[in-house]
Amino acid sequence: MNVRQLGISRRSVALVAGLLGMVSLAIGAHAALNKRALDAAKAIGTEQAGDVAGKPARLALIIGNGNYPDASAPLAQPINDARALTATLRRSGFDVDVVEDASKDDMHRAVERLKSRINRDAVVMLFFGGYGVQAGRESFMVPVDARIWKESDVKREGISVESVLEEIRERGARAKLVVIDASRRNPYERRFRSFSHGLAPISAPDNALILTSATPGKVADDSKGANSVLVSELLNNFNSQAGVESVFNKTRVSISRASDGEQVPTVSSTLIEEVSLGG
Repeated sequence: MNVRQLGISRRSVALVAGLLGMVSLAIGAHAALNKRALDAAKAIGTEQAGDVAGKPARLALIIGNGNYPDASAPLAQPINDARALTATLRRSGFDVDVVEDASKDDMHRAVERLKSRINRDAVVMLFFGGYGVQAGRESFMVPVDARIWKESDVKREGISVESVLEEIRERGARAKLVVIDASRRNPYERRFRSFSHGLAPISAPDNALILTSATPGKVADDSKGANSVLVSELLNNFNSQAGVESVFNKTRVSISRASDGEQVPTVSSTLIEEVSLGG
């Protein structure tokens, strides 16, 4: 190899080395930019997740049961009520799980879904429309597949309102709101030896508010409207900015006045703070 060829070779090696260096710098800079972008995205995601996790949930379980095989005719209002209340609550920021014509298994699964979504300080609402029966001084929500022939069957086939409330409380919910529209003359009553009209008083846990469609031990006849009197008046008085206790009490008063005292809903409260129905 002569001197001229050696010089060309050295310049070629230097040129290639320079190009490789530039490529390496470019790759390094690109990687650094990607890492910074990824770190920023992770930070934003973590912040957003923290905001979601820190925000108290507003949850509702809505159950409307209308088609009971033991009844002489289906109940039209509970399903209409469930749908109307669901729409109103969703507009007010509630995450609603609605179940229609629920079997006992359906109701148990719905309660488990509700429990899994409750975070600390959550506001939780339970609505049940259908047949309710009292047994042993407890009020039970009746699934559509209940097989009830005697009063002792109610505890096995029904779902205790108070037991669901206790499970919600144990999950750490801050406020518990309950609307039970089930004080109807049930189709099982003629099979019972003892008198079992209406619902029993429902014991409210701490920081809870309960609205039932009639006085304990009383029944209320269904109206001819698409919705029950209780839900119709509740929706008429619904104000997302008002305190829920005020809304429930206005509903109770308006029904009592409209029926000339024939139907008087019950409101039981252990609320220790103002709870609004809006977000």
